[in-house]
Amino acid sequence: MKPLRILAVAASAVLLAACATNSTESTSSGTGGSAPGTGGTKIGFIFVGPKDDYGYNQAAYEGSQAVAEAYPDLEVLTAENVPEDDNAARVMEGMIRKGAKIIFATSYGHRDPALKVAAANPDVVVLQQGNIVDGAMPPNFGTYFGTVYEPVYLAGIVAGKATRSGKLGYVYAFPISQTLDNINAFQLGAASVNPAAKTYVVNTSNWCDPAKQAEAAKSLLSQGVDVISQHQDCTATVIRATEAAGAYTVGYHADARSLAPKGWLTGSEWDWGPLYTAMVKTTVDGSFTGSPYNANFRVGLKTGDNPFVQSPYGPAVTDDTKKLVEEAKARISTDGSPFLGPVVDQSGTVRVPAGTVPDYKTIESIDYFVDGVVGKIPAS
Repeated sequence: MKPLRILAVAASAVLLAACATNSTESTSSGTGGSAPGTGGTKIGFIFVGPKDDYGYNQAAYEGSQAVAEAYPDLEVLTAENVPEDDNAARVMEGMIRKGAKIIFATSYGHRDPALKVAAANPDVVVLQQGNIVDGAMPPNFGTYFGTVYEPVYLAGIVAGKATRSGKLGYVYAFPISQTLDNINAFQLGAASVNPAAKTYVVNTSNWCDPAKQAEAAKSLLSQGVDVISQHQDCTATVIRATEAAGAYTVGYHADARSLAPKGWLTGSEWDWGPLYTAMVKTTVDGSFTGSPYNANFRVGLKTGDNPFVQSPYGPAVTDDTKKLVEEAKARISTDGSPFLGPVVDQSGTVRVPAGTVPDYKTIESIDYFVDGVVGKIPAS
């Protein structure tokens, strides 16, 4: 991620009085010229983990600071380490009492608290990151996300070409649809250039538990895996363990090349700033209701305003591999998809018929592993 020049107006690490959690709150504002129409609006962002996790929360925090820079006459309130339970609702309500009129709830598990807060505060726009909500939603509520499985598929191509053992590894937290999408896309990308490649999975049942991550990486490496990727909020532990073992790394959420100077291949990074800023603009302009953002909004390679970028390549990636990635990217950007059928699951059942491009909702409802993934989905 590119560093952002932000002037901190006030920053504190105090416990929020409204809840018994370890969440911390701070305030920032931007340094650029004035932006019309904000009228002193305050914006709140909540994150499930720390803002410096080399991963998901760091990317979301940097996006919040891009908003502060774009709208210097408003205050941006942020709270870290906000659990995915009723505590999240209390933190959001606390921000609203301070004057927040826009709330970004940035974790998958913040959906239900965000819906609750939106229903109780019809004059506040609440935006929830990562879900699709079936049925009617409050007019002041919206969900949004990016089709990050697309760059994950591209990274799978790189992994499939780099592996010598044919064994790839994937450390993940929970078997939610977003995670399954990424694991499946990674395997499908690898298999598209290396049909013998298989992806071995280990779940940690935690978004950020370094001890469990270290054990997961050790388990994969002991099985002969020589490329490891992950879907964890904090990524440093897995990357360092992989680098120490002389294996290759595919990153996720943020640019962590500095942690793996020899084994880094590529990765997928979130760049939320432009999308966050566009959603804020729609809200302060008074046109949120009826806009794309109060629906189940998705952006990606096909829309042209995707909130992610592919990480730079590492030294081991060949020009031939880069060419394969560019060709696949072009296909996806037009009328393709990482999940272009036929897609077959582990049991041999065809889940996506040949020639079919599934829509976003279908992809985000995936509840299976594709053929080539080694491991079972834990029982819920």
